[in-house]
Amino acid sequence: MEVISESPSHKLLNVPLENQVPPTPEKSFPPCQEIPDDLSSKARIIFDILTKAPVHDLETTLTSTGISPSPQCVEQVLKLLYESPAVAVKFFRWAGLSIKHSAYSWNLMVDLLGKNRLFEPMWDAIRSMKQQGVLSMATFVSVFGSYCTAGQFNEANMTFDVMERYGIQQDVVTVNSLLSAICREDNQTSKAVEFFDRIKAKIPPDADTFAILLEGWEKEDNVAKAKHTFGEMVIRVGWSPQNMSAYDAFLTTLVRGAQLDEAIKFLHVMKAKNCLPGLKFFSNALDILIKQNDSSHAILLWDIMVDSGLVPNLIMYNPMIGLLCNNNDIDNAFRFLDSMVFHGAFPDSLTYNMIFKCLIKNKKVREAGKFFFEMIKNEWPPMHANCAMAITMFFNGDDPEMAIEIWSYMMDNCVLPVDESANALLIGLRNLGRLSELRRYADDMLDRRIHIYESTMEKLKSAFYKEGRSARDAYESLSRKWKAS
Repeated sequence: MEVISESPSHKLLNVPLENQVPPTPEKSFPPCQEIPDDLSSKARIIFDILTKAPVHDLETTLTSTGISPSPQCVEQVLKLLYESPAVAVKFFRWAGLSIKHSAYSWNLMVDLLGKNRLFEPMWDAIRSMKQQGVLSMATFVSVFGSYCTAGQFNEANMTFDVMERYGIQQDVVTVNSLLSAICREDNQTSKAVEFFDRIKAKIPPDADTFAILLEGWEKEDNVAKAKHTFGEMVIRVGWSPQNMSAYDAFLTTLVRGAQLDEAIKFLHVMKAKNCLPGLKFFSNALDILIKQNDSSHAILLWDIMVDSGLVPNLIMYNPMIGLLCNNNDIDNAFRFLDSMVFHGAFPDSLTYNMIFKCLIKNKKVREAGKFFFEMIKNEWPPMHANCAMAITMFFNGDDPEMAIEIWSYMMDNCVLPVDESANALLIGLRNLGRLSELRRYADDMLDRRIHIYESTMEKLKSAFYKEGRSARDAYESLSRKWKAS
């Protein structure tokens, strides 16, 4: 394009947009519910005109209103026009006839054009900004992002190369901005490394440079490349607690890549260098190990974390205890439970019920009975499903009185629903031949409108009928009451 005339914004986009983009609907605007509440009245009026007037008649219609937009008004309107670049250009050009655009408005225009892949008009705007002296690094950061989103990585690199012609210094911050834009795109970290390798002799990298690359390798789960980048980082910038985001990304890549022993080795090195990651890494890494059901490495990682002085919270404790219980590691589950209060993480219903369920599953009759009373004492009673399983286990484990204790607790404290536990109690009593006691409980259940299963009644019938006429009559009476309930 020619050198800019008397009005840089008037010069912008003299080339018709329809010659530069595929055919699309002329206008596209955000729904009403997405328009900000704090939009100024002047901006609201202008936006209303832009949505209704024909594109070819926009400037005439806007002029006829007599409205003089402020720079802030222009900024507000441009933010709403990202999906209508033709409208945005006409509005921007019209507004530039009466006011001097702010640097932020120009940057919005560059970003809008770039996001719509209108790169020639975008560069027209950049040249206009240079003439007005409003170019900044933010302008080029936007261009990097637009080119990378469009998959035009070579053009993004070329943009970096020409920055100094526009008066913007090439430094490590701009290097990192381009690397970040490339790495945001899927599976493009290798392209970021190509640029890094080309520029690192001229502009020495900093810790953020390596953090960006390592986060890229983390996203791609590329352990080998992450190790190489991390090795170069240590050589170039050394060890520092300030580099935590890079360490987090590297270690997480190792954990996801099932290289837990390597990760733990590096953790010990980092601890010696006073560079141990914070809770964020440990929390994320433990989540990964829990999903992989890897309790042994999770315990190792947890112990390193706690020994370093980091304090886990309830949200971290419960999944770990769940993992241990799923792996029937009762001893460690109790160890974790005992350490919770020391760290100010008080057990809740989930904590207690996971351990109680594990004890039941492993038929730890004595321990489960003792733990039940601890749960009640701490006001975290077992959930109804655990109650039903516990009643069955205690009957099978020769502790029927404990089974009855749980049932009594459920009745006294309205632990609902009770049907499954009720049927477990009746079958347990039936298996022990305690039929008179069974009859008493069954009558009470029916009075309370608790549902006794048909399969349970069949089992009771078999037991009562074996005991002679009197027991048979007792069952028939119970059966009539059951059918009537």
